[in-house]
Amino acid sequence: MQWWESVILGIVEGITEFLPVSSTGHLTVVEKLMGLPIDDPSVTAYTAIIQVGAMLASIVYFWRDIVRIATAWFAGLADAQKRGNDFRLGWAVIVGFATTAVIALALRGFIEGPLRSLWVVAGGLILWSFVMFAGDRLGKQTRGEESITWKDGLLLGLIQSISLIPGVSRSGATISGALFMGIDRVSATRMSFFLGIPTLVAAGTFQAITAAPDIAAPGGVGWLATVIGIVVSFVVAYVSIAWLLKFVATNDFTVFVIYRIVVGLVIVGLLFGGVITPV
Repeated sequence: MQWWESVILGIVEGITEFLPVSSTGHLTVVEKLMGLPIDDPSVTAYTAIIQVGAMLASIVYFWRDIVRIATAWFAGLADAQKRGNDFRLGWAVIVGFATTAVIALALRGFIEGPLRSLWVVAGGLILWSFVMFAGDRLGKQTRGEESITWKDGLLLGLIQSISLIPGVSRSGATISGALFMGIDRVSATRMSFFLGIPTLVAAGTFQAITAAPDIAAPGGVGWLATVIGIVVSFVVAYVSIAWLLKFVATNDFTVFVIYRIVVGLVIVGLLFGGVITPV
């Protein structure tokens, strides 16, 4: 992989990781257009590992929230009198992450195999758009962050697991689920970040350990290109996070719904036209 290709992929990852448009789907399409073999273990590992940059960006951006919630959670464990909203939110994040992690590990072989097809990506982008639209329109949005409990975390963890299907989008899944549960747009978006941070930390660390031989293998992507992708995705993701939170404060998700459908249809057109192959 050339350095400029890694820069482009880092930008794509940084922009799409936290927007409800599917980072995996976008990376897969761009990699195909670049002529990269998306089923190659080295490319698969690279796609997963550059998420570390976006993960670090989210940690830096939400550092005060992370410290606040973690402090409240530990304090609540030691003293029942201190079990307030942040303590319950901490449990929601832990339970939600654990649920997704168990399902992801159980289905790892299937996810990294048959689901890598661009037909799946296109289907996920288009079909989940209707779920997002329904959640945005039908959700009561009367609940704030302070109302979230471990039961909400469990359900959101299950819903987040649907994003293991390429094209669905992790943030798109969790935000839609939260909206259906009556949580307001800003709180739903923030919750998608809180659930995403431990998920990305675990996935990135796991991939970095298990896929290191593939990255460094002769003919592989190489660590220089991988590090470039991580750095670029960090910078772009930080800006993307700030923009998204500002956007959802005054707008609904219609623009993302339309965008997802258009991109999905473009992928279908490219596949039918023979411009790109499914795998």
